[in-house]
Amino acid sequence: MVTSNSLVYLIALPLLGATILLLAGRRADKWGHILATLMSASSFAVGLYQLSAMLGRSTEERAISQKLFSWINVASFQVDAGLLLDQLSICFVLLITGVGTLIHVYSISYMAHDENRRRFFAYLNLFVAAMLLLVLGDSYLNLYVGWEGVGLASYLLIGFWNQKPAYATASKKAFVMNRIGDMGLSFAIMIAFATLGTVSFVGVKEASHNASQTALTAIGIMLLVAATGKSAQFPLQAWLGDAMAGPTPVSALIHAATMVTAGVYLIVRSNFIFDAAPTAQLLVVIVGAITLLFGALVGTAKDDIKKALAASTMSQIGYMVLGAGLGPAGYAFAIMHLLTHGFFKAGMFLGAGSVMHGMNDTVDMRKYGALRKFMPITFVTFGLGYLAIIGVPPFAGFYSKDLIIETAFNAGGAKGIILGGAALLGAAITAFYMSRVMILTFTSPQRWDEDAHPHESPILMWLPMAILAIGSVTSGFLFARGDALAHWLQPVFGEHGAEHSEEHLFSPIVVSAMALVAVAIGVAIAVIKYQLSEVAATAPENVSIFTRIARKDLLQDSFNEAVFMRPGQALTRVLVKGDDVVIDGAVRGIGRTALGAGSALRTSQTGFARSYAALILIGAIALIAGIWVVTQ
Repeated sequence: MVTSNSLVYLIALPLLGATILLLAGRRADKWGHILATLMSASSFAVGLYQLSAMLGRSTEERAISQKLFSWINVASFQVDAGLLLDQLSICFVLLITGVGTLIHVYSISYMAHDENRRRFFAYLNLFVAAMLLLVLGDSYLNLYVGWEGVGLASYLLIGFWNQKPAYATASKKAFVMNRIGDMGLSFAIMIAFATLGTVSFVGVKEASHNASQTALTAIGIMLLVAATGKSAQFPLQAWLGDAMAGPTPVSALIHAATMVTAGVYLIVRSNFIFDAAPTAQLLVVIVGAITLLFGALVGTAKDDIKKALAASTMSQIGYMVLGAGLGPAGYAFAIMHLLTHGFFKAGMFLGAGSVMHGMNDTVDMRKYGALRKFMPITFVTFGLGYLAIIGVPPFAGFYSKDLIIETAFNAGGAKGIILGGAALLGAAITAFYMSRVMILTFTSPQRWDEDAHPHESPILMWLPMAILAIGSVTSGFLFARGDALAHWLQPVFGEHGAEHSEEHLFSPIVVSAMALVAVAIGVAIAVIKYQLSEVAATAPENVSIFTRIARKDLLQDSFNEAVFMRPGQALTRVLVKGDDVVIDGAVRGIGRTALGAGSALRTSQTGFARSYAALILIGAIALIAGIWVVTQ
């Protein structure tokens, strides 16, 4: 492996920007947003340079590493703070810094009137730096530092407007639920060191060949727990919808292109663990299949445009997790969908922010309608992302999602039918609820209030949207052409990782045809229900029980409250009572005994000299009598 001294600049530049802006305080208010944007753009430029240099080396020498310093040196526990840039991590580096820079540019205008804009950009830079450390760390422990840094930065960004109690609560909810998932990563690291003697990716991969099935399964399950928390997958998905409380650029950065994809990165980076642990791998596909349907169903009932997109993110990450759980045949396709999703979902989140900007921050799609006439650029860019996510050819999602559906169908036997059917059903529901978003917002008759004056956003907002829209159109074709991305990632996943499924029952043409039929059905239902029928400006109360449940996120919060929170509170009360009675009771009993003994002894102390003289006399007589008895 080639060594380099330049990888650290990828992380150091945005980290330096965050440090300057946080330490400079109000003195940086006038130029802080420019500095932060330049730092993110500079990191992207370094990433492009590293990609160019990587392409100039042979396949065997493309991965490079950098040792920063010796971090932990305790007996056999040796860990260096090191970075690794290979074919997988460069994909994430360019996604994080490229999309991140566009979001910085967008935020210059979007946050122009916020008095704390400088602090917001500092948090953006901090998030980018932490995310880069996550994907560049050369060991699970180094990854863990970035993992926790991302959690901190997301907490600060989601709760940026924490003067509103609901927003502060949302950031706390995201932070706590992510910490639950993070315990899985902590346990995975501990199990890996205890059983394999190392926590580096290279060391764990080599040691896994001789490791026990039990240990590898335990590590895999714990890694999956971590991924479910960070990527909002079942059963730790409840935080994602509430996280829309943050400014819209936060949603585009965290919930489209970066943080929520970290769980997918963790799984595919640990491919050697899951390949050797079939039980853990099976759990991955189950989680992905459940979540892609869960998020899609929630999305059908959301009138808040950002929460509808959040449910969509949950569902699309489910597709990625499903692909990653399908093993060698699916790793590259999971990453392809991750990359294409970064383009079209970030573009749609920014588009949602543009709509809100023109509609007095209204998020209720029932208060929109006919905005295509007043916001043509937003309509076109959002529309291209919409076509990409529902899988219309030749847009990006058509290539990446269809490949996952095809691989799922060809998983073999009943498993393949169930997984492929779930993925296909998810595609139909996605087409329905995303068409619903598109129709309610842009093409249906206007329903906004009289005080609304919709207008197009300024260039600093629509230009990033336009660039992301280009990616929504072209990225899928570029990645799929000649299996380009699969071949690029082959050194990371092994030769078998680049192979397409052998000739199976479901050919690409058959799968694409089924997917397009499913999409057409979903779009048709949405058109009939929302374009050709009158839409109420307020959500109707007389709806089916399913709609009511979907509006409440399929009762995920109620489930967590009933199954975890209430029993947890009851257990806490029991433990507190036990502590009060047993532990504190014992301590208080000893104290009371000592006080009682002291009080009893205190009564014998009268303070009169005649009493003490009498006691001395009695004691002397008793002593003489005792001596006399003994000596007789």
